[in-house]
Amino acid sequence: MSATTASTGTIQALRLHAKKDIRVDQIASLPCNSDEVRVQIAYCGVCGSDLHEYLSDPIFTPAPGTKNKWTGVELPIPLGHEMSGTVTEVGNDVSGVQVGQKVAINPALDDRHYGAELCSSCKTGKINICKRFATYGLSAPSGGFSTEVVVKRYNILPLPDNVPLKVGALAEPLAVAWHAIRLSGFQKGQNALVLGAGPIGLAILLLLRVWEAGKVIVTEVTDARKAQAAKFGADLVVNPLQKILDGAEGDELDPVINAVRSSTEDGVDVAFDATGLQSTLDTALKATRPGGTIFNVAIHEKPLQLNLNDIACFEKKLLGGICYTYEDFEAVIKAMSSGKIPFEQMITAVVPLSNAVDGGFEELVRNKAKHVKILIQPDPAS
Repeated sequence: MSATTASTGTIQALRLHAKKDIRVDQIASLPCNSDEVRVQIAYCGVCGSDLHEYLSDPIFTPAPGTKNKWTGVELPIPLGHEMSGTVTEVGNDVSGVQVGQKVAINPALDDRHYGAELCSSCKTGKINICKRFATYGLSAPSGGFSTEVVVKRYNILPLPDNVPLKVGALAEPLAVAWHAIRLSGFQKGQNALVLGAGPIGLAILLLLRVWEAGKVIVTEVTDARKAQAAKFGADLVVNPLQKILDGAEGDELDPVINAVRSSTEDGVDVAFDATGLQSTLDTALKATRPGGTIFNVAIHEKPLQLNLNDIACFEKKLLGGICYTYEDFEAVIKAMSSGKIPFEQMITAVVPLSNAVDGGFEELVRNKAKHVKILIQPDPAS
């Protein structure tokens, strides 16, 4: 292991070339510098962000004809940021990481990655809101839909022996969920509403069991995801589109608000909006008790309307969060190692890298509600 090793040849990588144009390419392997670690990818999950970048105008990847101003990358760019794998090379200046070690990867980049002076967020440990934030798999040279990645030591999280690499690939989305629960101020025994049983909503549901929640109500419109929410331990799963007729007055009742009022004294302590619609924000505001918290986890494609009187008059709190810190990853990996929660139930398919476009991305376009998490696995021969 020299300070900087030359490229080891070529690797396979699924790269975004343009909107609706992703391909498995043969590309040059990156050198492993003295402060970096080379990881042979075992599994990488397909995220909603990956799907968005594939189908729509970019939010996280560089726009066509531009470069990311911090990392310098431009299209085509390797995708995939929910990674696990095995260390195959360690730079000379790296300590605490060994060849052969199982790891999960925190894909976030911050000031340290560029040798820049720490911004105010990084100084307080909030690297997820660094002014120079970027991420492997969306806006940096390496991505997890590849044979291997080369990342900084900061991004490596060792996995305990009893955590399989399949489960380790779930660390990133679970860290998003853990971060949301932690920032919301949720406490043991409190009641929660989760709006939307997509991958992050279901991850929040599973982790609320680790936090020893009281009652957890989940809203979802699709039958497949309603079944998944029930399987993952929701106390009540409600279809918000299925109106209830009030026999006494002949009026239609909002089924979510009706369920919350029937299950709690004054409303839930925390409502997690994992959908990001005007209707789910409105429901979250109505369903939360006085003094409670509405926590936004969703990424919105358009602005929503909000009457601040709904916040002020009942002293409710509206909070939001993005990504995670190392604290969140470490807590999630500890929860994985405990064996108390069957996180592997989140995995609904494993697809070889060679079939990632049709079996991963297009499968989610066709049958999104059937899946919680599709993992992409490098082909054995690659």
